[in-house]
Amino acid sequence: MLEVNAINQYYGGSHILRDVTLAAPVGECSVVLGRNGVGKTTLLKCLMGILPIKSGEILLNGKDISKMTPEQRVRAGLAYVPQGRDIFSTLTVEENILIGMAKFSQRKASKVPKHLYDIFPVLDEMKHRRGGDLSGGQQQQLAIARALASEPQVLVLDEPTEGIQPSIIKDIGRVIRSLADKGDMAIILVEQFYEFAEELADNYTVLSRGQVVAHGSGCDMAKNNIQELVAI
Repeated sequence: MLEVNAINQYYGGSHILRDVTLAAPVGECSVVLGRNGVGKTTLLKCLMGILPIKSGEILLNGKDISKMTPEQRVRAGLAYVPQGRDIFSTLTVEENILIGMAKFSQRKASKVPKHLYDIFPVLDEMKHRRGGDLSGGQQQQLAIARALASEPQVLVLDEPTEGIQPSIIKDIGRVIRSLADKGDMAIILVEQFYEFAEELADNYTVLSRGQVVAHGSGCDMAKNNIQELVAI
């Protein structure tokens, strides 16, 4: 369980996150929605320690991780797939995934676990290709595999469908759903593609002007007209 309690963040004099509170239970996909510029990516960067919070707390299994560095949070069990993927284009697919295992012993981090290639078979086929040679969709799969390589308790995804072809969007959706259904991981998904988010959401949180304006069960999103809140 990841809990965010009343966190605040500023850029200069602008109040970007305003007392944001949410919970991401294990075994569920927790979706964060909102129009562009409402603070979704800022929220994820605060979760990962890339940006410090000004007040509030972030708890992982009841332990306050608010003051931890990004590296310490990864060791504690968080993994991040940033918007834009940020893979290492000159390294091979295999090398990219192994970087995600840096928190483990040298012996364990010397070989990509088979189950990651089972999840994304195309990466097995291309494991000796450079990351920069992959298509956008393949790079997104690589970024997710790299994050999963750290065996996270919480997987944080920032708009994984951005710029991706529909067939791979479906594949990524199936992977996210199966990861949540395994019941040993919490997933936080920031997403602009509403239909994709609604299909995966076990629970949802909507941000507007940096504050939570709606939250609830994923199955109630249509009934609560959530799409109207986030339509551009």
